[in-house]
Amino acid sequence: MDLLVEQFRTEAYQHQGDCLALLALLRALENLHREIRDTLFQESLPSDRQSLYTLLRNIEAEGGWPYVYRPKLQVFLANLPVEEAGHPSETPVPDTHSP
Repeated sequence: MDLLVEQFRTEAYQHQGDCLALLALLRALENLHREIRDTLFQESLPSDRQSLYTLLRNIEAEGGWPYVYRPKLQVFLANLPVEEAGHPSETPVPDTHSP
């Protein structure tokens, strides 16, 4: 498992600064997460109380449920330059409602 994690980490560092390549890597990880969760993991869920208890204890002890975080739009907007004196950009917005 550590080897796989290191391979993904190496891949990420090789694309440092390349937003689209890193986004593709994150999408691949998310898809893999979903695939494992919805198939292999679901099929392996405990069928008795003792096994369920063991699973829940592990989740509690090891840091909770795996989660793929999705940033909100505000995270991306925070990297944009602030407009001077709070004035909106002078860039015209196309009129998409014209006939």
